[in-house]
Amino acid sequence: MIKQLTLLFMTLSQAAHTNAQVPPELLAFGHHKQIPENLAKNILTALSFYPELRDTRIHFILKENIRGSVMQAQPVFHTLLRKRAHRRYRIHISEEFKLVNARQSITEIPDTVMIGWIGHELGHILDYEGRTNKGLMHFGYRYVLDPSFVKQAERVADTLAVARGMGRHIIATKRFILDHASLPQAYKDKIARLYLSPDVILEQVQQLEAKALKDDLPQRHQDGKEH
Repeated sequence: MIKQLTLLFMTLSQAAHTNAQVPPELLAFGHHKQIPENLAKNILTALSFYPELRDTRIHFILKENIRGSVMQAQPVFHTLLRKRAHRRYRIHISEEFKLVNARQSITEIPDTVMIGWIGHELGHILDYEGRTNKGLMHFGYRYVLDPSFVKQAERVADTLAVARGMGRHIIATKRFILDHASLPQAYKDKIARLYLSPDVILEQVQQLEAKALKDDLPQRHQDGKEH
């Protein structure tokens, strides 16, 4: 009995400590989300860049092993057989980051890198949300069978994340992977082949900043007239 009470106290203390680290303004982004306590802050931070996903049902699941990936965003298949309002998604997250001669806990990855990684997966879900159930099934079919489509889908997810202000996070994630001395070369080659490069992402960020500045000029001019 004492052992069970001690375990319960430790669990509650860990949850309270984790929740205490999450800024109150981020908690609203947890609506309809199932999130592991030890990743709550980074997941909620990534979700804050996607207000349009506030009502989307997403279950973030830690898994012991994901073959060939660190994270995967997928629709829950049986929900595609019902109305879109009932659609749900899963984002699988590997518990460990596999290195050449070791393993690293996913919780030890730098926050900016982790937020960027999750932001990329949320880009996939935003892409899925724009598709019909039938269209999403066709997407899955092509993703499995057509390598060129995989490249297109991954770059769309990156672009959607950058468009929502996650450029520096996505660049940090890519740099972390491509410059990591202990990561398997095959994995780094896969990322370089399929995803946007840090240089291309930086160019997208600069274009977005230039557009935002250009769009803001007429308003500043009008404000100057009023004064």
